[in-house]
Amino acid sequence: MGKTLTEKVFSEHTGRGVRAGEFVVSKVDIQLVQDSTGPLAVCQIEKLKVKDVVNAKRAYFFLDHAAPSYKKELSNDHILLREFCQKKGANLSEVGEGICHQRIVESYVNPGDILIGSDSHTCTAGALGAFATGMGSTDVAIGIALGKNWFRIPETFKINVEGDFPFAVYPKDLILYIIGLIGADGATYKALEFSGETVQNMDMSGRLTLCNMAVEAGAKTGLIASDKVTRDFLKRQRREDKFRELASDKDAIYERVINIDASDLEPMLSLPHSVDNTITVKKAGKTKIDQVFIGTCTNGRIEDLRIAANIFKGKSSHPETRLIIGPASRDIYLKAMKEGIIQTFVEAGGTILPPGCGPCMGAHGGILGDGERCLSTQNRNFLGRMGNPKGFIYLASPATAAATAIKGEITDPREVI
Repeated sequence: MGKTLTEKVFSEHTGRGVRAGEFVVSKVDIQLVQDSTGPLAVCQIEKLKVKDVVNAKRAYFFLDHAAPSYKKELSNDHILLREFCQKKGANLSEVGEGICHQRIVESYVNPGDILIGSDSHTCTAGALGAFATGMGSTDVAIGIALGKNWFRIPETFKINVEGDFPFAVYPKDLILYIIGLIGADGATYKALEFSGETVQNMDMSGRLTLCNMAVEAGAKTGLIASDKVTRDFLKRQRREDKFRELASDKDAIYERVINIDASDLEPMLSLPHSVDNTITVKKAGKTKIDQVFIGTCTNGRIEDLRIAANIFKGKSSHPETRLIIGPASRDIYLKAMKEGIIQTFVEAGGTILPPGCGPCMGAHGGILGDGERCLSTQNRNFLGRMGNPKGFIYLASPATAAATAIKGEITDPREVI
């Protein structure tokens, strides 16, 4: 009986064949900590009073959620994390370098790794053929201190996608459709394994978008087999030597198989205040939008910015709609500058944020006023997510976001492109 991708990764790490449903103690390859959850992780490590922090050199601390800091308490948290990294030999990603989930795939995680992070969207890195999952700060602290942790091997849903995307439909539309189909808790503690011709032909940016939002269906992780696309991505990131093919066996056992025809999809929209509250954009009506945010760990990559910038060329954002752009990393920011993308956004009336999370997590960079509506390329639209429980958040692709910013109301990108 064959193994799923998740079962294969854990079998390698535990040195024995494991199956879904088992509880195991496994070696952990890499840990991710960000500045809103990091201080608690550091405090927990100190409480453990271990002589040696075993995994310090494979622990990465990111100053991204409140970066640059906007109040002294957060600045003090940044000091705490800087001092810990310097003292223990852990790795620090400074203010302006980018969002943890983008930086971790750009530089650190590889196929077959087990990554744990004190952030729910750690599952993004599953697009490289790794098992990547979010945990609480205490669990991640144990992983850093001891180099291992306990896991329950999740059952797997196979999401098989075939066919070509229609015009103006993108991976973000696909994952919103999937979440609407499964439900916000329909895959609780499962692994979502994305496969099929559509996924095989998808670039790494699109794959990262799919895995990033697996948790919005309640999943423990999202994974994609490593292949030529993975190899090409790692080569561009100067670590081709870390590539290896890793895929599920043909006779792997899945708890559920979901088949989707990509050619039937349309631009999708997630309505407030739940990600699974999805409809097609054309059914949404012309709802006025006060702010459009293009960026985040979901859709702040160079491919996303290119899509939006191409729509904005020769056009401006609506005078009553604020346009905010947030590149996901410094590398992406520099590429966007060289390609003239940043200039296009500025000429269209946009405001460019430094690489980081920005308004997505509701701390700074574009907090909504009472009753305001924002259409964003982020991954969550929970009540109060962008800093105000009296605000309304709609989720969509970069193309839909650009079209909406131009018209000042929710707009199908096919009407503008």
